[in-house]
Amino acid sequence: MEVRRTVPVTLDVDSTDAALLEDTVDTFLWCAQYVVDHAFRGEYVTTSKTTLEDKTYDDVREATDGFNGGLVQAARNKAAEACKSVVARWKNGKKASKPHMTAPHVVYDHRTATFYDDYVSLATTDGRIEADYVLPDKDSDTPHAEYLFSDEYETTGAELHWKHGEWQLHIHCKKEVESDTSAQATTTHGTVLGVDLGVNNLAVTSTGTFWTGDEFDHWRREYEKRRGDLQACGTRWAHKNMQAVGRKEEGRFKMTLHRIANELVAKACDHDCSVIAFENLTDIRERTGASWGHKWAFNRLYEYVAYKAAEYGINVAQVDPENTSRRCSHCGFTHPDNRNGESFKCQKCGYENHADYNAAKNIGLRYLRRNQTGGDEGEPLGVRLNSGMLNVNGEYKSPAEVSARTGVHAEESHPFTGG
Repeated sequence: MEVRRTVPVTLDVDSTDAALLEDTVDTFLWCAQYVVDHAFRGEYVTTSKTTLEDKTYDDVREATDGFNGGLVQAARNKAAEACKSVVARWKNGKKASKPHMTAPHVVYDHRTATFYDDYVSLATTDGRIEADYVLPDKDSDTPHAEYLFSDEYETTGAELHWKHGEWQLHIHCKKEVESDTSAQATTTHGTVLGVDLGVNNLAVTSTGTFWTGDEFDHWRREYEKRRGDLQACGTRWAHKNMQAVGRKEEGRFKMTLHRIANELVAKACDHDCSVIAFENLTDIRERTGASWGHKWAFNRLYEYVAYKAAEYGINVAQVDPENTSRRCSHCGFTHPDNRNGESFKCQKCGYENHADYNAAKNIGLRYLRRNQTGGDEGEPLGVRLNSGMLNVNGEYKSPAEVSARTGVHAEESHPFTGG
């Protein structure tokens, strides 16, 4: 099994090299936009990398005075992925327009970048430059020490970004790990952990664990106030401090989301889950009334859970969120009046519970219905509750029944026990 990590590293770049990097970014984005424009010329959007390569490579190289071939291909790949994303949204009945490549970045691989212990060599529009890493202590407990300096991980590529007034290289690392046979032995029954995302509660699981959004909202408001106060000053000093505030804000939120992701994966391991099911994040802002900050947090949390869960042989998936907040996880009756804010009461069977918890169970159930396959010896898939389990039909199994069939120790009761 392959485990991947991304480590952000700030680069020490002088003014001459910075000008070259700016020119390289501009050229890279121009190349990507040229490919996108070509892809949208015909009656259908072209998404094949091979076709786009054949139709645009020579023209792009000529127009850019021989821009590095590897970077031209990387720009083409970026453009093709953006076009595929648009087509996928159209197929799902969503609105999407032609992509505009404006975010300042460049994609590097081993042909266009050489990675050393303390510095990197990067291809630009005028040869290569060498830039030193700005690194913490190698003995400190950081992602740099765990992944970048580790002999277990191989560097596969990177993306160069201009963020917060500095050049950052997001270095991609990977390692091959053997599947944990003990983990496989405890997850053959295919237990699913459902996860609902929201504004008031950032995440809620089908086991009844809540991660409130209070702290996230508090610090989001606090950082917005700080930026507003600095912006009102209008001085150069204030502008620099705004950038520093932005870095602190992003760092704080990432630490919080990493903690939640670790706890969520630990919860899946504790309950012997082989799958963690999220709702599809497309259009989640429109569904939940979330801010851009919440949307960013949802995406980050999903990414963190996905790569952390992979180390334990746990799959992470997304399912269609339609009516998961309105459907009764007990009897299946769906109606808008079932949900009132954070309260859920089924208008048919009278089942009552927290609305986000009910939605988390429905997300797990939807994954089951989409993947109705059993584990070893015909054991059906189930949605894990804190105590007991739901089968694909929404029928509850007691802790004793779960323990008898799977060998998992039955847990103590919980306020949400029994569905």
